Amino acid sequence: MKILVTGGAGFIGSTLTAALLDKGEKVAVIDDFNDFYDPGLKRENVKPFGGNPSFSLHEADIRNGRKVLEVFRDEAPEAVFHLAARAGVRPSIQSPMLYEEVNCAGTLNLLEAARLTGVKNFVFASSSSVYGINSKVPFSEDDPITCPISPYATTKRAGELMCFTYSHLYSIPVTCLRFFTVYGEKGRPDMAIAKFTRLIAEGREIQVYGDGSARRDFTYIGDIISGLLQSIYKPSRYEIINLGGSNTVELSRVISLIETNLGKKAVIKYTEPMPGDVPITFANVAKARRLLGFEPKVAIEEGVRRYVSWFLEKERNAVP
Repeated sequence: MKILVTGGAGFIGSTLTAALLDKGEKVAVIDDFNDFYDPGLKRENVKPFGGNPSFSLHEADIRNGRKVLEVFRDEAPEAVFHLAARAGVRPSIQSPMLYEEVNCAGTLNLLEAARLTGVKNFVFASSSSVYGINSKVPFSEDDPITCPISPYATTKRAGELMCFTYSHLYSIPVTCLRFFTVYGEKGRPDMAIAKFTRLIAEGREIQVYGDGSARRDFTYIGDIISGLLQSIYKPSRYEIINLGGSNTVELSRVISLIETNLGKKAVIKYTEPMPGDVPITFANVAKARRLLGFEPKVAIEEGVRRYVSWFLEKERNAVP
């Protein structure tokens, strides 16, 4: 099968690309290598695929509808994993127009290209942030989405709705996957586990917004990839599905696990909670179990151990 992965040089995208190539699939990647974080890290992510005849890379911005359609026509993908996005709650508050352009207009460009080229399955990466200050936990897909509290969350919900429109009008099978705080090897350096691990290892201060009691449903990358793969092989007419660890953990507990695995104590500065941050995320994954056979397997204790082990090995092998 020919599969197009947008954002395929990023954390989740490159891990997914590796898994698809291992399964013998042909993979085309679109990525613009923007500077949200070090583009060099993204180039390192895709470097191992360079000699694989089943892999192709298109350096392009999904806001460019003409270029997107050109890639679709050249590659003729049967399925699309749309992972490309401007990510992060806090940066979206500073740059709401950029988030709207990439996450809304970019998604529309991809859906339109999928329509014009007859794509048979479209998987959209959404986010648990759409639930906002949801009063009911765990979060379920049929909960009303009325309280998103960041531009990022709103753009992700808009993407889900546009996916529904295209599925309804043009019978494109679409699955929207709501990711819950994904972490693991090659993780984005701005995410809490990656950032805290690096700072604690260097003996530098970490900044905690609030008192450390905020709870997140951290989801290990291997579990997310499992759900993504199932979604491509089990297309649906239109579904929204949570992918999470289905376990909520206090941030202070995560910091403690990092300390234990590094053998170093954190220097913590507590500050006021940030606008857009929610007090808790918690995934009900019953629908994912039923439709995708999804089962989160890696507990936070094991996931942090794996991440810190990978981080330390990477540091040891770093070029002086």
